[in-house]
Amino acid sequence: QVQLVESGGGLVQAGGSLRLSCAASGERTFSSYAMGWFRQAPGKEREFVATINRSGIRTFYVDAVKGRFTVSRDNAKNTVYLQMNSLKPEDTAVYYCAATHDRSLNNYYIHVGSYNYWGQGTQVTVSS
Repeated sequence: QVQLVESGGGLVQAGGSLRLSCAASGERTFSSYAMGWFRQAPGKEREFVATINRSGIRTFYVDAVKGRFTVSRDNAKNTVYLQMNSLKPEDTAVYYCAATHDRSLNNYYIHVGSYNYWGQGTQVTVSS
């Protein structure tokens, strides 16, 4: 079991930046989890944003955020981050972090169904 708590959301103007954090706690070592960030806008399904493998070496992004968002993790601090730059109004959504316990060191995951644990979400609103 792992508990995830997101923070760092807020209201920002288009072109601005935010850094989301997701703090993990639980019985298993944080580095045994591959992590992901997802978002859900009103009336839309939850969608993949970014993922990172256990060690933090491998990352993958949805095309819409490539070059603007960066996912990273600090296993010593049990935290995963999402640095969001050049924000656009279409980035407005509730952002969720997710975890899946992974025996493979190198995998990452882009599907909602691959994750077992979810945070409560943090609202990001980008004004035009």
